[in-house]
Amino acid sequence: MNKKLSILGAGESGAGAALLGKKHGYTVFVSDYGMIKKEYKKILDEIEIEWEEGKHDHERILESDLVVKSPGIPDTAPLVSELNKAGIPVISEIEFGGLYTQATKICITGSNGKTTTSMLIYHILKKAGLRVALAGNVGDSFARQVAEEDYEYYVIELSSFQLDGMFRFKADLALLLNITPDHLDRYEYKFQNYVDSKFRILQNMTETDHFIYYADDEVIIAELNKRDLIPQSYPYGYTGPYTKGAWINEDRLNLNIHPKDLNMSIFDLSLQGKHNAQNSMAAGIAARVLDIRKETIRESLLDFKGVEHRLEPVIKVHGIEFINDSKATNVNSTWYALETMKDEVVWIAGGIDKGNDYTTLLPLVKDKVKAIVCLGKDNTKLHDAFDDAVDTVVDADNIDDAVRAAYYLSTKGYQVLLSPACASFDLFDNYEDRGRQFKGAVRNL
Repeated sequence: MNKKLSILGAGESGAGAALLGKKHGYTVFVSDYGMIKKEYKKILDEIEIEWEEGKHDHERILESDLVVKSPGIPDTAPLVSELNKAGIPVISEIEFGGLYTQATKICITGSNGKTTTSMLIYHILKKAGLRVALAGNVGDSFARQVAEEDYEYYVIELSSFQLDGMFRFKADLALLLNITPDHLDRYEYKFQNYVDSKFRILQNMTETDHFIYYADDEVIIAELNKRDLIPQSYPYGYTGPYTKGAWINEDRLNLNIHPKDLNMSIFDLSLQGKHNAQNSMAAGIAARVLDIRKETIRESLLDFKGVEHRLEPVIKVHGIEFINDSKATNVNSTWYALETMKDEVVWIAGGIDKGNDYTTLLPLVKDKVKAIVCLGKDNTKLHDAFDDAVDTVVDADNIDDAVRAAYYLSTKGYQVLLSPACASFDLFDNYEDRGRQFKGAVRNL
């Protein structure tokens, strides 16, 4: 074949794409404008793939037959623009991986709840004894697993950035959990552009495929009313019953896909809170569409352990509960977190603002939040939004100071909630780094 494949970005997705490209006979070149982590250099060196860091060799990359781009690189980047002008296809690692597997692909997107729902579906399928992998934004890269393993099922968490680079890829089972404003800085600050990106999860689906969606999301419903929906569809929410779907009524979760389907108390679910009930409904539908036994689904919904950095209890210090919700990188995620809190809250928020509108949080903040600790390099928008709503709003530029401030502003019975509503890259490597540093700082009190 001797086709040239260039890969932009040498993180988990880039290294996975390199492995898959090498396996299928491409001449592979990996280019990262930043510095490549040692673990990925080792992978590339072991399979004798050329790489560069700290720059992009435009001339060499423009000789490619195909380019796989990291989702972190915007489509407006100069090199991507050059490639587009030259007519060289630029795709995501998910698109590339999809070219080389016939496995059943269960794809999950939405502004919030993607990781929890993906891991819950994976948990159910593993418990059912299926050969299943977790990929996309969680787990090892999809392309890497396609290269190295032979799975029957892939549960794939998809961001809008990944969907933007997907063209021929087709989900067998697609889940759209919700759509609220997020990443607007990447979408010309136009919400419709972001909505269109999320709806790419439906592309190429046929009448034999399955689509699961949150029926109480006004944005989703409005968009569906503009479209001819081709796959079989299954709504879930609080406005049921549905002929086929899931709903909650009188504190009971009802799942109706096949006759005599599941019914259980929401208080028995391992994940509590309104948003987690939604995640459980979505995962339950997916499992029943795949003909997983309802007893296995029930057991899985009872014993699932949850996701690190998502409403994760850390410890109590002198009666003050510390909760790590570092994964809340947008306003809607933080709304769910605050809605779940049962006690008086000291809220740690801030980071890189992505065009956030904080007004939806004001009623919850006025009702529950006693003090705010702003953790970021520029906290202007947080002060503008909340200085008049909360008596105490203070600043911190590192996690240790933020945790100490929150501790001193609390008393026994309070909850200290790290739920930033912002990206982490001003002070941390990513939200995982932010969450782990938070947990370390709490334990050092």
